[in-house]
Amino acid sequence: MKLSIERSELLKAVGQAQSVVERRNTIPILANVLIEAEGNQASFRATDLDIEVVDEAAATVERAGATTVSAVTLHEIVRKLPDGSLVTLTDDGASGRLTVEAGRSNFSLATLPREDFPVMATSEYEANFVCSAPVLRRLFDKSKFAISTEETRYYLNGVYMHIADANGGQVLRCVATDGHRLARIDADMPAGAEGLPGVIVPRKTVGELRKLLDNDEAEIAVSVSETKIRFAAPGITLTSKVIDGTFPDYTRVIPSGNTRRLEVDAADFAQAVDRVATVSSERSRAVKLSLDEDRLVLSVNAPDSGAAEEELAVAYGDDALEIGFNAKYLLEIASQVDRENAVFLFNSSGDPTLMREGNDETAVYVVMPMRV
Repeated sequence: MKLSIERSELLKAVGQAQSVVERRNTIPILANVLIEAEGNQASFRATDLDIEVVDEAAATVERAGATTVSAVTLHEIVRKLPDGSLVTLTDDGASGRLTVEAGRSNFSLATLPREDFPVMATSEYEANFVCSAPVLRRLFDKSKFAISTEETRYYLNGVYMHIADANGGQVLRCVATDGHRLARIDADMPAGAEGLPGVIVPRKTVGELRKLLDNDEAEIAVSVSETKIRFAAPGITLTSKVIDGTFPDYTRVIPSGNTRRLEVDAADFAQAVDRVATVSSERSRAVKLSLDEDRLVLSVNAPDSGAAEEELAVAYGDDALEIGFNAKYLLEIASQVDRENAVFLFNSSGDPTLMREGNDETAVYVVMPMRV
């Protein structure tokens, strides 16, 4: 195999591949990227047996062929090469080495046979639809902060993507929760998504997928089966197993009777929470919200380190209320708000609180209170 490729193209392709590769591997081949050269393009494939990514790049192929080489090492080499250089990859099957040449730099890397490289079995997909990158980006970006990191509740370690009923129609919905907070984000249902089985997209996949969604013009082809999900953007395909588990009935957690309404500037609120939380003890990070007529007082009382208080002008016309929250959860939810105002709906100091972005009901957040 022999091919020449532009450094920036190679860096992008290998960068995507090496981020999928697990750093600690008991199976040596899983640390490698499979390079296949044919026609006028090269493909770079990496997998950790749960996720597979294939990145295609334009290349001048002198000799078609395939080999595998350490993804991390190749990425480090390409990253350090001068910008704009032309990189030549030459595989000598007999010596088991891949030569990387660029300008006056020359590297010789150990390879493993391509036959040993595991390729993810293809799946029959039950739903196939196309979705624009900004829509998918919003669905996953706004929900992923609430993914649980508790391995014991593995079915919460991802984003639940499914079709749901809302406002008399059907929507494509992403939900994530860790039991303390919940995010529910809706988008218009794309054509072809009708038969979508509800799937839990793992946390790592959500992170890798984000790299496919930076181009606002891109249309992403999404294919879903009971066991796998595939996202295909121009030149790159990400296939992942989904979490084998049942996502809990999240609708029971979303309160519908919360009537006490607080409207506040989202940026001011987030900054105020951040400031008063500076003195709180790291373990609990509890912030107390004291609400009165058009007035909100945020306070923290940490006996060992001190106390802090800040007042904000808000729109609030209901009974006085005192309620406490984990500062980290409040900050994460407030930072999701794209609009100017955040609307909080309270019931009592012991009940879950609902948050929306203005009057937009396509993004809903729930946060559990703390005793303060």
